[in-house]
Amino acid sequence: MARRLALITGASAGIGAAFARIYASHGYDVALTARRLGRLEALAAGIRLRFGVEAYPIAADLADPAGVDTVLAGIEAQGRVVDALVNNAGYGLPGTYAATRWEDQAAFLQVLLVSVCGLTHKVLPGMVERGYGRIVNVASLAGLTPGAAGHTLYAATKSFLVKFSQSLHLENQATGVHVSALCPGFTWSEFHDVNGTRAQVSQSLPTWLGLGADEVAATGYEAAEANRVVCVPGAPNKAIAVLAKLIPDDWALALMASQGGRFRKL
Repeated sequence: MARRLALITGASAGIGAAFARIYASHGYDVALTARRLGRLEALAAGIRLRFGVEAYPIAADLADPAGVDTVLAGIEAQGRVVDALVNNAGYGLPGTYAATRWEDQAAFLQVLLVSVCGLTHKVLPGMVERGYGRIVNVASLAGLTPGAAGHTLYAATKSFLVKFSQSLHLENQATGVHVSALCPGFTWSEFHDVNGTRAQVSQSLPTWLGLGADEVAATGYEAAEANRVVCVPGAPNKAIAVLAKLIPDDWALALMASQGGRFRKL
C-alpha cells in the first residue's frame, strides 16, 4: 500500500489514542493495540470515518510474553509492515516495593520494559532496510528526576527508556530511522484513574501544570519527525527537567521525599 503504517501500543485511551489520531491525520494507516478490543474497534471506526485511512484493532496483552508476537502477527496478516512505532502502553503500580507482589512487578516490567525492547528489536531491522522509520518511546518526566517512594519501578523504567532511546538514536543516525523519548509530566488522562491516584492528583496538582493527551501526542509526533532524541512537552515540565539536572542530588532527593506523597499512592 502507498500509505505508511504506524503501530501504537496502549491505544485504547489517553496518549495512545491521541497518537493514533495524530498519525492518521498525517496520512498514516494505524494499527491499534491494547487489551480492550471494544474500545479499539470504536477508535478504529472513528479514525476511518474522520481521516479516510485504514485502522486495524489488535487485542493483545503485553504483560503476556507472547503479546509482542500476537501484535506483529496481526499486522503481518494484513500484509503490512511497521513504519512508525509508538511504545506507549503503560500504567502505574501503587505501593511500596516490599508491600507488592512480585508477580505484579514482573508483569509491570513485561509491559513497560520487555515488550518495548521486543517490539523495537523486531521492527527496527525492516525500518533500516527500507531507509525509513519513526520510533517514539513514551517515557516520562519521572525518568529525568530522582526516584520517589511508591510506584517504585515506574521512574526506573522511564529512565531506562530515555537511555535506550538515546542509544538507538545514535545507532541509527544514518539509516533514516528517527528515535525519540517523549517525557510528559502530568497528563489529563485515564492513567491516574487506573492507578488509583485521581483524587490525590486532582487535589494537589495545579491545573496549569497538567497537559492534555492531544497536546502531548502532537509534541511527540513533531519531535520524532525532527529527530529530537528527548522531548519534554510544556514549559513548566522543561523547567523541572532542567532544575533536576542543576540542583545537588541530595537536595533533589529531599524534595522528592517531601513532595512525592502528594502524587503517589503508598
